[in-house]
Amino acid sequence: MRGALVLGAVTVGAVAVPAAPAMAQTIDVPGIGHFDVPDLPAMPALPALPALPAPPQLPSFAPPANPLVQTDGQRALDAAKTKVGAQYVWGASGPYAFDCSGLIQWSYKQAGVSVPRTTYELAQSGVPISKADLQPGDVVLYDGGGHGALYAGDGKIVHASTAGQPVKYAPLDSMPFYAARRF
Repeated sequence: MRGALVLGAVTVGAVAVPAAPAMAQTIDVPGIGHFDVPDLPAMPALPALPALPAPPQLPSFAPPANPLVQTDGQRALDAAKTKVGAQYVWGASGPYAFDCSGLIQWSYKQAGVSVPRTTYELAQSGVPISKADLQPGDVVLYDGGGHGALYAGDGKIVHASTAGQPVKYAPLDSMPFYAARRF
């Protein structure tokens, strides 16, 4: 009777376990072994992705000015600032005493730029600049071109004004504006 039970169990087991699919594949995994993998149903196709919109056009612009790069005018102004308090002497062009155009010429020389010696020559040189477009270091001319100063920014100038007055700061509008030049 024992043999009949074993035979019945084998027969039931054969019926209960389905046969392997006919299209099974064997995969070799190096170092691990062989595996029988049945065919899997095909995956449905993925839907097409919508097209991405074109990137927006950004406006073109000039890069901002590099604050570490100084203009010749700024370097000249920096030199003139070191002479605030120096004595005014008519016809002097530094380094210890100055008249107005002598201070301008000396300051620009320190910046490596050659400019004319007199205010009248300065008024005919460089690039004309409007009062509204002044930048630090621009040459400002007053009284028909008879006096010159360097624009210091913030509505101020630095200049050698007259005998008995040292090189000093003054308001831009302290004298009648004539012209401005950039070198």
